[in-house]
Amino acid sequence: MSEENKLKSGPRDNVTYPINVIYCGNCTMPIEYCEYYPEYEKCKQWLEKHLPTEFEKVKIGNSLENPTGEEEKKRQKRGGKGIIKTKKKEEGPKQICVSRAPRGKKKSVTVVTGLSTFDIDLKVAAKFFGQKFACGSSVTGEDEIVIQGDVKDDLFDVIPEKWPEIDEDLIEDLGDQKR
Repeated sequence: MSEENKLKSGPRDNVTYPINVIYCGNCTMPIEYCEYYPEYEKCKQWLEKHLPTEFEKVKIGNSLENPTGEEEKKRQKRGGKGIIKTKKKEEGPKQICVSRAPRGKKKSVTVVTGLSTFDIDLKVAAKFFGQKFACGSSVTGEDEIVIQGDVKDDLFDVIPEKWPEIDEDLIEDLGDQKR
């Protein structure tokens, strides 16, 4: 008889329906799961500011779990979102370098570096260069675009025209280089 009660489907007697789930404004998960989010401190701050009554419940739950002050639980390392890594932006000088590199015997490519220091999406820029010069263009490195053909001289006019925040003086010609 007890097995029948366990397998019984439908609403349970000790639960009130509809069930209201409160979601965190920082991580967009139910507040019970915020502690598993990599930026748990931000979730705590959001809860304290927007839902102080729920924050007290979460705070009480945390103090009961770890009364002796032992080490925190180890975070999950595989699967899921994991720790969100932010890209480090180099705060060096903002400058774009344009150079020409040989490709084969008589052909060459133009290499553009430094566009990411101006927060320009490299894929969008590569597509723009490919359409503008009617050639192949691709992102090859972390901050490098390779354009097929020798279009180095045209870039000094095209880049400031497309992106007004880049002055022509910030574009440096490195000449011919080996790849």
